Amino acid sequence: MIENIKKQITDSLQSAIYKTYQIKLAELELDFPPDIKLGDFSFGCFGLAGALKKSPIAIAEELASAVGKNSVIKEITATGSYLNFRVNESSLFGALINQIVGTEKRNFLQSQQNQGEIIMVEYLSPNTNKPLHLGHLRNGALGMAISGLLENSGASVVKANLINDRGIHICKSMLAWQKWGNNSTPQSFGMKGDHFVGHWYVEYSKQQSIHPEIEEEAREMLRKWEEGDPGVRKLWEQMNAWVYDGFNETFKKLNLQFDKIYYESETYNLGKDLVDSGLKKGVFKKEENGAITALLPAEIFGTEKDGALKKATLIRADGTSVYLTQDLGTAKLKIDENNLTQSIYVVGSEQDYHFMVLFQILKMLGFSWADKLFHLSYGMVYLPEGKMKSREGIIVDADDLVSHMIEMAEHEIKSRDKDGELPREEVLTRSKVVADAAIKYYLLQYNPRQDIHFDPKASLSFEGNTGPYCQYTYARAKSILSKVDNYKYTEVDYSALVELEERILANRLIDLREKAAKSASELNPAQLVAGLFELCKAFNQYYHKHQVIGENDEKTKKARLMLVRAISLVIKQSLSLLNIKVLEKM
Repeated sequence: MIENIKKQITDSLQSAIYKTYQIKLAELELDFPPDIKLGDFSFGCFGLAGALKKSPIAIAEELASAVGKNSVIKEITATGSYLNFRVNESSLFGALINQIVGTEKRNFLQSQQNQGEIIMVEYLSPNTNKPLHLGHLRNGALGMAISGLLENSGASVVKANLINDRGIHICKSMLAWQKWGNNSTPQSFGMKGDHFVGHWYVEYSKQQSIHPEIEEEAREMLRKWEEGDPGVRKLWEQMNAWVYDGFNETFKKLNLQFDKIYYESETYNLGKDLVDSGLKKGVFKKEENGAITALLPAEIFGTEKDGALKKATLIRADGTSVYLTQDLGTAKLKIDENNLTQSIYVVGSEQDYHFMVLFQILKMLGFSWADKLFHLSYGMVYLPEGKMKSREGIIVDADDLVSHMIEMAEHEIKSRDKDGELPREEVLTRSKVVADAAIKYYLLQYNPRQDIHFDPKASLSFEGNTGPYCQYTYARAKSILSKVDNYKYTEVDYSALVELEERILANRLIDLREKAAKSASELNPAQLVAGLFELCKAFNQYYHKHQVIGENDEKTKKARLMLVRAISLVIKQSLSLLNIKVLEKM
């Protein structure tokens, strides 16, 4: 294993440091040199310089002579303040490739840093008054990737979806359909159910500008819903059923998976119970108009001077609950039901303040597990027209975007199939897989906190830092392997891998393993995406410069085929963590 090689290097270095300076460091960390020509691993001597009151350059030169070569270390050199270690080919590639091909059923990228943890990743959280849009695509891509990364790091992950199926916005869609729908259905309109209900949400906004009095009608409908009015509840159930049918189509299309689905309609009263409890304990206050509020220390939000207070409403004056109320109850329910060690909310940055308030109120209520809650905040997705707005109907609909991307992918695939040899069904299958990869990869290549300007055309390119490029690289590696009857050799002499480009590939594989662990710890898939692109780029450069199947030396050919095999496996494993499929042929 690579970890064993690194340990042998650090053990040798530790011995040399003790022998030379009579000190022992608690832990030594190896880095990568800025240029692979310098070595495979490096060690900076800055920490030693402080302890020894000596130049790090002089220390590096002294240790270069003190660290002896062994069965692993082929060469030690000092470059400036760094010690660089070159590992012999048999040890480096033998450990690396055997670790990859010998763990196909596990995963070379796996780590154990979250072993024993039970982590819930709550993502998507759609409203049942409109279809999913581009922002939901980023949310879904992040939710599934974070879940995959955490599972890969040893955690038991519960993927959850909290559906916002009640509230004033839901009643607006219901009221619009009731007034102007004429008993229409998704089938009579020729629309998916979620699009159909979304149509009436948009219609409500249009009609409200003409009939402002319907705002009070919508609020009255919400009051009736909370009182359990049979007529209102029946309409609500029917319209939600239409939406769920539409949602499920989209979930399947994007491979969005959930272990648990929570409904706001089933959890909002739990929040009311917590508010009542907090009121009795004196944590909350009842206002003269009947509303229940919480006073929060404003300094925790970084916006006010110490001693100032901010007021958060938990129950409105009319007795109805707000989002915050429901989230209080749901947070407790999730912890109690699943014995979670951490609960992650994948929600846009527009809700940063909401989650600061939520977590603070839970602490005020005395829940020690409030520190286990984390808001994975992500930036907005922007378009040429500006920010997405759902009330006016100016959105990039998720289904429409996916369909458009599939059409664009189909055009690209056909342009590459100049002889028209691919069957129509195969073209469509490939188009769907490529389009899915283009969307998810593009959305995941940025730090979650960053805002994104989504570019469909750029995301579909088969060149550069894109999903299709990585898929194409995998297919190229599999194409090489497919031309050899039996490439799964048991005895290989890896001393034959002496080219600089092969060293670079080893470096990229090791780095990718580390980036997978870092992506999990930082909840940032962009780390893995960056490492995957570097691996794919290095492989394509290697492919163009060196022969694999055409190599005349049998020893070199075997070693190179096993290296290609290892690379293909790691690319596939990386894409799988990002919830992206591969194609064996492209």
